[in-house]
Amino acid sequence: MKKIVTALVCLFLSSCSPDSKTHNIDTIAEEYVRLVLQVGQYDSAVVDAYFGPEEWKPSEQKATVFPLETLVHSANDLYDKGTVLLESKNPNVNASRIEMLQKQLIALRTKVEMIGGKTYSFDEEAALLYDAEPPFYPLSYFDKLLDEMDQLLDGDGVLSSRYTTFMEQFIIPKDLLDSVFNVATAESRAITKQYLDLPTQENFVLEYVNDKVWSGYNYYQGDSQSLIQINTDFPIHIDRAIDLASHEGYPGHHIYMMLLDQNLVNTKGWMEYSVYPLFSPLSFISEGSANYGIDMVFPGEKRLAFERDVLFPIVGISKKKAQKFHKVQELKSKLKYAENEIARRYLNGVIGKEDAIGMIEKYLLFSPKKAIQRLNFIETNRSYVINYNLGRDQVANHMKLSGADSELPEKRWEIFKELLSNPYSSSTLKK
Repeated sequence: MKKIVTALVCLFLSSCSPDSKTHNIDTIAEEYVRLVLQVGQYDSAVVDAYFGPEEWKPSEQKATVFPLETLVHSANDLYDKGTVLLESKNPNVNASRIEMLQKQLIALRTKVEMIGGKTYSFDEEAALLYDAEPPFYPLSYFDKLLDEMDQLLDGDGVLSSRYTTFMEQFIIPKDLLDSVFNVATAESRAITKQYLDLPTQENFVLEYVNDKVWSGYNYYQGDSQSLIQINTDFPIHIDRAIDLASHEGYPGHHIYMMLLDQNLVNTKGWMEYSVYPLFSPLSFISEGSANYGIDMVFPGEKRLAFERDVLFPIVGISKKKAQKFHKVQELKSKLKYAENEIARRYLNGVIGKEDAIGMIEKYLLFSPKKAIQRLNFIETNRSYVINYNLGRDQVANHMKLSGADSELPEKRWEIFKELLSNPYSSSTLKK
């Protein structure tokens, strides 16, 4: 895999302009932001958030023909200017800042090429877009986990159907969604606030939406404000209250974007972070830390206790069901890498649509309709799926190697804040 990554980066560099002149890093950063915004004119999903100067937005309408070569050349030229700075041996040059910006440029160029019709394999995408190397798991690994689930769930018939039936006991009624999410979010925020100094003006607006390929989304607005949307296309189970409150809000995406905004843009003046390109190495850390953040606020038995003693009563679920519910969820979480294997096979053309849907039903324990929705997510976002599982596990490992200890929460949160406040990617996490 490392050879693949190296070859791809070399391919990237071989097309760079050889006569680039030395630029100031802040000038390169501004040109980069303008370029991301320009690319965003052709694919609205590219720019996940922008909170930089209004005048940096494109002043002209997008061209009727996608300017593939122009955009690729611009990305290459900025990369090359960064290389010239690195080679200048100037002691005032921040090498790590330039190297991270170059990773973002590799991702941007790759996305431009994909918009233009170029295709990459699943693993090539992961390397170029997210600076990551997803592992391989044989299906037999997941089959063993399904055998365990089969023993845990009562009844006969297809396991995914039995799982769906079991989970029907834990659905949050639509008229109680707001109450449950508000309680879960308030707790996540209160715990986060114990360890992080949150700005007095920080806030988010919560909306319930439909017809999305995702279950939840955070749109950072700048100035410590977010819009969080929850998709209600399918029944939402009680465990998703903590997941979404923590992943989208505290200490997840809302906090991550807020800390990058405060530390890198406002304090250091690194304007390249005033734009957040979705298909970039930043998303590996954003999604990974958001999933790990769930355990930051609800470690170990604390989650079980909060759901059982606080959330279950709101919905009218018997506390006696909590233990088995958590055993089932804990086992299901071990199936998370199955999505990567399904996406790899589907995107590489090894399996077709029907087979992919069937595998999602089997290995992710989804209903047929929800499996179709998840395949739509994979078709839309492709290798992005690695950011949730591999991202989470690599963040967890980084935290452990950095000295994080659940018995020392202050130190653990200090390390977590450092991670969220600085530019990391998969290859720069501790391993």
